[in-house]
Amino acid sequence: MNAVRSNSVDFFLGTTTPAGFKGYFEPLRREPGMQMVLIKSGPGCGKSTLMKQLARRAIQQGEPVECIHCASDPDSFDGVIFVRQRRAIVDATAPHTIEPDAPGADEVVLSLYHTIQADALRPHAEEVKALFARNAALRARAARYVASAGSLLLDSRRAEACSANFEKVRRYVKRLCARTLPRLPEGASASEELRLLSAITPKGPVFYRGTVQALADRYVVFRDDYGAVSRLLLELIRAEALARGYHIITCPCAMHPDDKIDHLFIPALRLAFLTDNRWHPVQLPGVQAVRCTRFVDRENLAGYRARLRFNERAAAELLEQAADLMAQAKACHDELETYYRAAVDFGKVDEAAAQCAGMLGLA
Repeated sequence: MNAVRSNSVDFFLGTTTPAGFKGYFEPLRREPGMQMVLIKSGPGCGKSTLMKQLARRAIQQGEPVECIHCASDPDSFDGVIFVRQRRAIVDATAPHTIEPDAPGADEVVLSLYHTIQADALRPHAEEVKALFARNAALRARAARYVASAGSLLLDSRRAEACSANFEKVRRYVKRLCARTLPRLPEGASASEELRLLSAITPKGPVFYRGTVQALADRYVVFRDDYGAVSRLLLELIRAEALARGYHIITCPCAMHPDDKIDHLFIPALRLAFLTDNRWHPVQLPGVQAVRCTRFVDRENLAGYRARLRFNERAAAELLEQAADLMAQAKACHDELETYYRAAVDFGKVDEAAAQCAGMLGLA
């Protein structure tokens, strides 16, 4: 696990899951008041560099930003969200292709395809097509390993569920929310943003611990190795926070994003509810975790011990293999970028970057 610390707010908006690629770019577009700049171009044409430059300018001008990293290469950007402006610039190409719904109104398309000099690239057409194909094949193999790991982790969650006292969980959440979530004035409007705080990457699982410390001063940490108890805890807390009118940031589980939440932020309270396990160890100084075994019949769970240990070891090995394949795919993509970089007119990219900076008020 790579727990990344930084002073910025870092998230993913997409990752490879057991069900294939899952992205939250469309939900970002639907956030109230959000205006999008959609970048279209080939690999190595400067998308990530352009977005990093814009993020740097905004930070230097005191503007809060969220840096959206690429799960295929966490050192690259998939987007930047300018929080105060309610604007975002994102890579709108595969695997998170976005087409404008209302071009010029809610979205602006920034195409960099015109920066590619086709005459310089055409002699390498066969090599380029072969690299695209190899990259896709490696990513598909990695996805199969992730799917297998996901099946084992889901089996462990179901085993824990057989031993959990969910009524006890509900009573605990009721007391917890009464203590930590004061009711807002009448008419407070609830809202939700979806972000990923962790992902499976070529570096292995990456968890942005620095984001936790940037967004919250108070933490409730649930230590849950298998996920059945924390799943219900976070679902109930989310429902209660929305019912009380709070704006929340919900972070789905990177392995099972459609049916499990791992983390929840309530920015107005500088409060975070976090799941701690081997895939994303929270390890915040001075914070003691609530052990989810308190909600479990330990004697009954002990009957599953051999199965749970096998699942954990096998899932870790499968995810290690997936990360290795992702690293090979990244190397393939890096080679692709060398062909494109040699064929790109970066003077035109700089012009597009200046145009974009002006559009966002960052010139």
